Amino acid sequence: MLSKLGTALAGWRPSAGRPGDPLTVIRAAWADIVGDDVARAAQPVALTGSALVVITASGAWSHQLSFLEREIIRSVVALGVPQVERLRFRIGTIRAARGAGGRRLVRSAVAGALPAGKPVSADDAVARFRAVVERRRNAHRAAGGAFCATCGGAIATGDRCRPCADGEERGVREQCERILFDAPWLDPEAVITQVDGLTAEAYDRIRRRLLRAWVDELRLARKRHAVKAEIDRIRIRKLASSYVLLETRIDPNRLELDSPVRQNALGDLYAFIREVESGK
Repeated sequence: MLSKLGTALAGWRPSAGRPGDPLTVIRAAWADIVGDDVARAAQPVALTGSALVVITASGAWSHQLSFLEREIIRSVVALGVPQVERLRFRIGTIRAARGAGGRRLVRSAVAGALPAGKPVSADDAVARFRAVVERRRNAHRAAGGAFCATCGGAIATGDRCRPCADGEERGVREQCERILFDAPWLDPEAVITQVDGLTAEAYDRIRRRLLRAWVDELRLARKRHAVKAEIDRIRIRKLASSYVLLETRIDPNRLELDSPVRQNALGDLYAFIREVESGK
């Protein structure tokens, strides 16, 4: 048994990363995105929030690659990693890629490629990269493909890529939610007029989702309050007020703290809200 276990352990190697891990996906496609020359002098090493951290061989490489940031980000987003919005360059040691068993991974030779470990200058590599990008875009255009009106990335049809469309939708939603929180008494038509791209259907969907989220937050605050945990009383009061006004659409000048309208709107949360407002 021990012999078999030893044999199994001897052949085991740690995984390079989870198949669905965004950084693993980017690393696997990196040389195809930037080309062999650049890949030998710049490597992605981490994802920090919306930034992809790239280690480069020198300040010259960092400087030159900064001019290609948008093109690189477009390719990364196309891999299914839409959270990447910018690159952060750091000078460091470039490590040779290794596969299972510690063997060096050598990419197949291409016309004009230099031996591994001997990258061309940053200027030459960036020029080659630009040429490759332009060839790809021309081929895509010749095949009848389109380009996103926002980021310029290649798409099959339409005028927006999925990440940009999602980003625009998210921006509309966040702007609408902010108005509903700060001015919940506004008529739907007034809100729709203020938010570009907001439709009546989207407004109604956002409003209903927001009301549910506010109730959930108030219930959670009530649980914390019951066990003497700290709560944000200013936000709770504002949240309760916005909820009642958005739910009932009553004129804020006519709304009283102890009115039946407010009690009905808050339901079982009313007693808790009154405690918070009274400072208990």
